[in-house]
Amino acid sequence: MGFKLGASRQPYAVNGEIKSKLSFKNSPYDKDGLSVPGNPVIRVPLPDDIIAEANGPNHPEHPSSIYLNDKVDPNSELAKEALNHEMIHATAMKISPGKLSYTDDTVTYEGIVYPRKTINGKDMIRDVQTGRWKEAGSSSLPWEKDADILTND
Repeated sequence: MGFKLGASRQPYAVNGEIKSKLSFKNSPYDKDGLSVPGNPVIRVPLPDDIIAEANGPNHPEHPSSIYLNDKVDPNSELAKEALNHEMIHATAMKISPGKLSYTDDTVTYEGIVYPRKTINGKDMIRDVQTGRWKEAGSSSLPWEKDADILTND
């Protein structure tokens, strides 16, 4: 059976305020209107060098969510770019855990396990191709390259 689009949903007005039947602002954490269904964006204190981070479906507190640094303006281009990037990770972890998943000790990407540990207070991941430890989020790690390509398309 084929997939069919439903009838179009036109915006409507209530007391002079334009509304839409489709709302992405369902999360109790979403005070800024940033969330999409199933992936709440939660403003939290993060280290200054971290803008946002994706949480997988097995996260103990906020499964399938994205943390946005509470010091970043949620309406800035930086926040939008970071959220698009992290949404790619969150989606990969949610719909294809074999493609990307992580624990405190490892990142698994396309079946390859990358060791992870804290070194000098930084979250580090060993690139199994080179044997070098790289800081989490490094654009040279393969899952970051994939997210960067998709974000910049």
